[in-house]
Amino acid sequence: MSSAEKTVIEKPAADATGRHGSVGPELVDVKMHLVTPASPVVGRVVSNERCTAGRGSKAASIVRHISIDVSGTPLAGQIRPGQAFGVLAPGLDARGLPHKLRLYSVASPTAGEDGSGNVIATTVKRTIDEHWETGSLFLGVCSNYLCDLKVGDEVKVTGPSGKRFVLPQRPGEHDYVFFATGTGIAPFRGMILELLRAGVQSKIVLVMGAAYSTDLLYHADLLALAGQHPNFRYLTAISRESQGNGEGPAYVQDRLSTHASELVPLLAGSRGLVYVCGIAGMELGIVQKLATVLGSNAAENALEGYLSVDPDMMGSVGSWDRKMLHKQIRPTRRMFFEVY
Repeated sequence: MSSAEKTVIEKPAADATGRHGSVGPELVDVKMHLVTPASPVVGRVVSNERCTAGRGSKAASIVRHISIDVSGTPLAGQIRPGQAFGVLAPGLDARGLPHKLRLYSVASPTAGEDGSGNVIATTVKRTIDEHWETGSLFLGVCSNYLCDLKVGDEVKVTGPSGKRFVLPQRPGEHDYVFFATGTGIAPFRGMILELLRAGVQSKIVLVMGAAYSTDLLYHADLLALAGQHPNFRYLTAISRESQGNGEGPAYVQDRLSTHASELVPLLAGSRGLVYVCGIAGMELGIVQKLATVLGSNAAENALEGYLSVDPDMMGSVGSWDRKMLHKQIRPTRRMFFEVY
C-alpha cells in the first residue's frame, strides 16, 4: 500500500502456477492484524522530515518521511516491507463519527529504522485540494495530521495488514525490478534495504518516476545505496521535464526500452520478479511495454513469465486499456501490483 491518504487496490495474483507454467515464488510469511482498530496501540513520533530531492518543487506536493516508535507493542519487529499499518486520526468527521482508519505502507525493513524493529516509518504526501463543486479548500484528514506531528507526539496505530505485496521467502533465488511513482516508493525503500542489508546478491533495479526531478523521493539515499552496492541499479524517469542526460521526458515504463540491454536479460530469465506500486493507471503502461519488449523474437517466451495474454490481443498492444487487466491480460504470480 502506498502512503498518501487513499483507498488502496491490492491486485490479486493468478493461481499458483499462473499460465504457461509460470510458477510464482513462495512469499515470506507475515503476521496480520496483531493490533485492531478497536484496540489501537500508541506510538511516539521520533522524526518527521521532508524527503523530496530538492527545494523549490514545481509540483504541488509535500511529502514527508515519518518515523514512529512502537517499542513495547505487538507491532515491534512484526511489520514486513510491503505491509501497511493503520493510523487513527483524532476527532470526528462531518457526521460526528470517529475518523476512519487510514492505511500507510511501511517504508522500513523488518528491522525498522533503528535496526531492532522498534521504529517504523512511512512516506506521507499531504493531501491538499479543492472541492470540485464549491472550489473550497479540502485538506486530507489523516495525511495532514501525520505531516503536522512533532517529535514526541503520540499517534494511535494498528496492523499489520497485507500479505500479497511482499518479498519471497527465499529472496536470493530471484532478481527484482521495482517500478514506483510518488509515494509508491515506500514499500520499495523497505524491500531494498531488507535485501541489501541481508547481503542478497541478486540483481535489483528500481525505476523511480516523478513529474519533476525535485519531486524524487529519497533520491540522495538511493544514489548512495547504488554507489555502495554493485548489484543495485537506480534509474529515474521524469515525466514533465528533460532528463539529466538531455533525454526528453520519460515515464517509468520507458526504461524498459531505453535500458533494454540490461532489463530484458534480467526479466527474460526464470529468476525475474516485477513489482509495481504507485498511481492507478501506471500498470497499463508497464504491461504494454513489457508486451512490446518481451514479446519480441529475441525473448518470445519471456512474456509468459509475467503476463497471460489472450492470443487475439497481442496484435493490438497499443489499444489495450485498463478494463482488460485481469481479464484478457492477466498477470502471473511473478508480477505484483499495488496501485491507488
